[in-house]
Amino acid sequence: MNKHVNTITPETSDLSRRSFLVGTAATGLVLGYAGVPGIGGALAAPSNFEPSVWYAIAPDGLVTVTCGKADMGQHIASTMAQIVCEELGAKWSDMRVALASNDPKFNDPVLGAQITGGSWSTMMNFDAMSRAGAAGRTALTEGAAAAMGVPASELVVRDSVISHPKSKKQVSFADVVKSGKATKTFTPDELKAIKLKTPDQYTMIGVSVPQLDIPSKTNGTAKYGIDVMLPGMAYGAVVTPPVRFGATVKSVDDSAAKKVPGFIKAVTLDDKTGTTTGWVVAVASTYANAKKAAAALKIAYDGGPNAKVSSESLLDEAKRLQKLEDSGQFFVKDGDPNAAFGSAAKVLEAEYTTSINIHAPMEPMNATAEFKGDILHIYSGNQFATRSGAIAAGAAGIDPKFVVMHQMWLGGGFGRRLDADMMVPAVQAAKAIGKPVKVIYTRENDMTMDFSRPLTYQKVKAGVDGDGKLVALSHDVVSAWPTARWGIPDFLTPSVDKKGPLDSFTVNGADFFYTVPNHYVRAIKNELAHNATPSGQLRSVAPGWTFWAVESMIDEIAAATGKDPAQFRIALLDGKGKNDGGAQRLRNTLLAAMGLSGYGTKQLPKGEGMGVACVSSQERATASWTACVAHVAVAPSGEVTVKKLTVATDVGTQVHPDNIRAQVEGAALWGLSLAMYEKATLKDGGIEQTNFDSYTPLRMSQMPEVAVAVIANGEKATGVGEPAVTVIAPAIGNAIFNASGARIRALPITAEAVKGAMKA
Repeated sequence: MNKHVNTITPETSDLSRRSFLVGTAATGLVLGYAGVPGIGGALAAPSNFEPSVWYAIAPDGLVTVTCGKADMGQHIASTMAQIVCEELGAKWSDMRVALASNDPKFNDPVLGAQITGGSWSTMMNFDAMSRAGAAGRTALTEGAAAAMGVPASELVVRDSVISHPKSKKQVSFADVVKSGKATKTFTPDELKAIKLKTPDQYTMIGVSVPQLDIPSKTNGTAKYGIDVMLPGMAYGAVVTPPVRFGATVKSVDDSAAKKVPGFIKAVTLDDKTGTTTGWVVAVASTYANAKKAAAALKIAYDGGPNAKVSSESLLDEAKRLQKLEDSGQFFVKDGDPNAAFGSAAKVLEAEYTTSINIHAPMEPMNATAEFKGDILHIYSGNQFATRSGAIAAGAAGIDPKFVVMHQMWLGGGFGRRLDADMMVPAVQAAKAIGKPVKVIYTRENDMTMDFSRPLTYQKVKAGVDGDGKLVALSHDVVSAWPTARWGIPDFLTPSVDKKGPLDSFTVNGADFFYTVPNHYVRAIKNELAHNATPSGQLRSVAPGWTFWAVESMIDEIAAATGKDPAQFRIALLDGKGKNDGGAQRLRNTLLAAMGLSGYGTKQLPKGEGMGVACVSSQERATASWTACVAHVAVAPSGEVTVKKLTVATDVGTQVHPDNIRAQVEGAALWGLSLAMYEKATLKDGGIEQTNFDSYTPLRMSQMPEVAVAVIANGEKATGVGEPAVTVIAPAIGNAIFNASGARIRALPITAEAVKGAMKA
């Protein structure tokens, strides 16, 4: 990191809720510059110019933007710098990035938390970061104008230089910062009034500039959580129980562990936060010895209430709950589907399921904890600094204000690092032995203790009239409620039937942009799954399963009414009522994907087919309009080969074209992996898959061709990290039907299921 790093705040779309300072009067801080009247004087120690808490400009002209978001390889820190750079008028080679801590000033006043997820970062940051850059440019320009004795309106800012074309005078950002003449401050109302550039004026936005984080990541200077080294540090290896949640430790025999060189102590976790249960951490002088000591511990467990729970029992419970008329809460309640079903010309019903899925980032969970007097320092890569700091404090038994979190680069997150379980053993071990402790999960720890994507069961019922028009749809979604587990009321959504809050992050996507006059969506919490498999947010969240059901059912309706599934969707995307605007943008992405793929224009060989799907992930209010055409080949054995995925996405304003394409390609392949290959199962309360030999994500040899069309229309920037994940599975399932006549309703899609459906 550059020596001039300064931390800043994350995004906010509500600038009136914070005081925004532009300009710090640096009294007496002036240096001499020949040829520029008004910039000169006695030498003094130069000071950074901090136009806001978002970034700082050093006396050497380097601009450091501190990102309040976790960077897990999606280059969000570089994106934030690019947005600032556009309005500031800086030279890209002068830009630097840093990562924020858990200082309260970084909390988002809208969301109330420093969190990275939902593909929210760019869309929520864009306006505020643009205004921060523009405000800094204004302050620098006015300082330069005063120094030159010319009107600020006649100055031009480009590449970190402020010039006056008429007089040929110019000063650099560094000159102005050293002079201390940038002193303008902005009120929130003045910030809102700033006129930002229009898309036709952009010189940085829309350009694939070099990503600022790549050099440090390739030369080894970028520090990940697993890289942290502290003086006198010990290492911890966790021993987890055979039951995912609810087990307790009855006894620990460490007699064999004491024979391991460097063994220090076995610490049984007493986790008041409820993040972990039944864990022991073996602490030793090296990680290798900590692992040896952990393996030598003899631990007796009480399996607790979930010791006999299985995937089958979770699914059985989900089906039972769905049949209860009074279970769950309504997320959507438009019209009267039940009455419409009674008069419908045709009624279809289907059940859709998804399995437990694991995050499995390449950098396993890790954290390093150190107590310095009353202050707890935590070093870890995390996506939810606000909650993680509170969990670390709870594990230590101290007030959260005494926790300092040092944000590290993330070697993959995908939602996994929204949770802070890895901090608990590090904190309690460090407290127990009185020195810093680094805890690193094994891959087995990482998989069996993952806060996974939940097993889901969905029942969908649809009614069409005599013309084949969809007139009613009811959709029940049964799952664990990951967001409810956090215990943060602001992240829950009031139900439309006023039965209490629901976890909208389990049903988002079911409130689609198709026009259906009678539409119910019911969110049902599977309490058994919620307790036995405490679930988290996995890349794509609810739309990863809700659109699997919605887009599969839309195809089933089209087939039952003899209509082309793409044209059937286009007719539903008429933009009426609440769907105005969004439906048209979604329809455009579908048309783009169809055109790029050649859907409907080519004769395919026997056993091959194309399928479509279009989605508005992540949420209606933060949608990125995305469509896919999948081209598959199905063998008589049921084996499916995905030949090509064509994805079109409307991102509004694209900041970095190459990065957007990379994100969409990666998301599409993640969606393919979930659709075809990934499955975890629960048996006797524990996850059975412990490594990549039994949990099998997409391999390089299974890669299809991926074609991406990005629609950039100058609208508000949207997110791209997750939406393409959600569209792949239904497009593949629909393509399989068109290729073989096999209708698949369970993920992952297996050859056995396809072959069985072909026979049926």
